[in-house]
Formats: sequence, structure tokens, C-alpha cells
Amino acid sequence: MLPECRIGGFLSNRKFLSGAACSAIGAFAASTPMAIVILNATSASPGRLPKGWQLKVNRGTPDITFIGEPSGQVLRFKSRKSSFALERGVDLDITQFPLLTWTWKVSALPTGGDFRRSSTDDQAAQVLVAFSDRRILSYIWDSSAPRGARQNAFAIPFIRISALVCRSGRDELNQWLHESHNLAEDYRKAFDQPPARVKAIRLQSNSQHTGSSAESYFGDISFRSARQ
Repeated sequence: MLPECRIGGFLSNRKFLSGAACSAIGAFAASTPMAIVILNATSASPGRLPKGWQLKVNRGTPDITFIGEPSGQVLRFKSRKSSFALERGVDLDITQFPLLTWTWKVSALPTGGDFRRSSTDDQAAQVLVAFSDRRILSYIWDSSAPRGARQNAFAIPFIRISALVCRSGRDELNQWLHESHNLAEDYRKAFDQPPARVKAIRLQSNSQHTGSSAESYFGDISFRSARQ
């Protein structure tokens, strides 16, 4: 296995970034679909990783499982002084599918987590999107940093990461929330250039820096056309 690099709470496995392990997520039909679902938690098989996804462990013991909720089956992450992720290769032109949508819920935040400092850079939930030019957009639920906060990281040579706080703190704990982000717009805002192709997506949870625990849940995740 190739070595992993870390920028605070963001893991970037070289295989993840290069796209060497990328798999197709379905051939286009004669007419372009309106959405491509890359995680269908409701139809996943309990006791197995979701189809097309791989487990990546940076530290500690991973705890990932499917559980039932009133709305259906969902994916649960439990982090105890650990850092791990599920990752899936994709090959996608975001000029056709610029919107990334998902549902998530957080029930426990890493105590004192704050992505703005490396010593506290833990998040209950992250959604990271890697592009073919070795740039990454990271959408996070932080314990302390205010919603809307954005920060770039440049510590790894030839890799650039831009993180955006989508949710923060305890006010929305234990609530299922819907996210929709325009990747093309976020990419231009972060890197001041037209977006490259999407090559991978990662769901991640960290609690090792703060030595605490976190718990988060994910529902379906899709790339969608702006026409919807």
C-alpha cells in the first residue's frame, strides 16, 4: 500500500489522489442522466462495505456499519481516538454534474475539535472530493469553527486542499440535514481556475488529535445536474 500523507484532519492517499484505482460509476445512456447516485445506503447489504467503496484507516480501529432509521437504512461512523474513511473512485465531468448532494447527521462531536489548528483538527464528518489536478475540496462538520469558515492547506507538495465548514457545533446535533454544494463554483472560489475532472470521493471521521470520540451518519450521496 502506498504511504498516506496528512494535512491536519485530511488524509490524502496517493492512490486516492492519482485516480489509479478509480472505477466507473455507470455508463451514460443515450440521454445524459439527471443524477448519478454513488452511495445508496438504503439498498446496501448489511455487514458489508457499500459497493464500490474501500476502507482506508489512518489510525485506530474503524467502526462503520449500516443501521436502520425511521427513514430507512443509513451508514454510521463511530470514531474513538481514530481516523478512518470510506473512499470511492469516480471519473466525472462536473460541468455536466456540478451539484454534490448528500444527507448526514452527527450525534457526537470530537471534544475541542477545530480544523483551524493541526493539534485539534478532528471532525465528526467530512466529505472530500479529489480532482485530477491533485486538488481537493473538503466539506466538514466542525466542533468549533464557525459555519462558512474556509481554509486552504499547502503542506503536501503538489497537493492543494480547500476546506469549508458546512455545519458547526451542537445546535444541529441528532438532526438529519440535507447538503447541496455546487462543486464547480466552490472549485473556482477556492483555486481561481476552471475545475478539473472529479476522480474520487471520500467520507471520513477523525478524533485522534483530541483523543475523544465522534459519531456521524450518512444517507444517499449523488452528483446532480444543475438542470434539476
